Amino acid sequence: MTFRKILIIEDDALIGLLLSELLEGFGHKICAIVSTEIDAVTAAVEFTPDLLIVDANLRQGSGISAVRQITSTCHVPYIFATGDPYSVTAAMPEAIVIGKPYSLQTLSRAMADLDGSGHRPFTNRC
Repeated sequence: MTFRKILIIEDDALIGLLLSELLEGFGHKICAIVSTEIDAVTAAVEFTPDLLIVDANLRQGSGISAVRQITSTCHVPYIFATGDPYSVTAAMPEAIVIGKPYSLQTLSRAMADLDGSGHRPFTNRC
C-alpha cells in the first residue's frame, strides 16, 4: 500500500533523512520530518498525513504524547520505530512497534499490518 503523505517524527536527523529517501524511493510522499513533540502536532494539523512514523524519545517532548495528541482529533495510522520499544508497548499496548535498528522488510511488514486495523483506520479526517 502506498501512503500519500507520511509524517516522520524522529529526532535523529540522519535517520529521518535516510528513512525519507527510502520511503520516497518506494513511491511514498514525505510531508515533513520533525524532531519535537510540538512540531509533530503542528505538522499533523498542517499536512493531515496518512501515516505517522514515530520515535518514542524526541529532542523536546515525547513521541508517545505527540501521537496521543494527534490521534485525539485525527484518525491517522502510526508506527513507532524506536530504540525504546518497551516504553511504547507499556504506554500504548495497541501500537505497532518496531525496534531500532530495523530492516526495510520489518518496516514494510509493519506498514502492511496497518491494513484493516481497527485502532488506526486509513480514513484520515481531522
